[in-house]
Amino acid sequence: MLQKYFIALIPTHTQCEEINSFKEYISKTFNSHGALQSPPHITLHMPFSFEENKEDVLLTCLQSFKFNKEFTIQLKDFNCFEPRVVFINVLENQLLFQLQKSLVQHIKSNLNVFNQSDDLRGFHPHITIAFRDLKKQIFYKVWEEFKTKNYETSFQSSEIALLKKGNLNWEVYKTFKFTS
Repeated sequence: MLQKYFIALIPTHTQCEEINSFKEYISKTFNSHGALQSPPHITLHMPFSFEENKEDVLLTCLQSFKFNKEFTIQLKDFNCFEPRVVFINVLENQLLFQLQKSLVQHIKSNLNVFNQSDDLRGFHPHITIAFRDLKKQIFYKVWEEFKTKNYETSFQSSEIALLKKGNLNWEVYKTFKFTS
């Protein structure tokens, strides 16, 4: 049976709580709940389907992935993809771009699984707080409120997370240190 997975960076527990408070506020105030279906994350490899009975092959592939530099991810303020997505900015970071490119190539060459961000949009790291079910007319109200809000934090990145789709939500299934 096919199962859905994706690969991401996850902030610290404290930062996840802070970011979830933004998601919960949007859910209660604007009736947009989609962002609550996954923990706060920076997507490195978009969702893909994989045979669940071959999951050990996927896990072995991720265990073999190495990236030799731990680095700091900086989050600052908010931005949007008009007219449906509001997110926390991830400040530009060459090591993050190298990690993403290296991981996508590793998955492609070892599992023949392709990343949707290989398309024309490219990689635009962010942490979503509202999306998909955010109605277009409501988006502008949310964006009006968040475009001037300040938020700033950072975290050390040294592992990737494999997220697996449950009945309703995405869950962190396993984490893998990428530093040797």
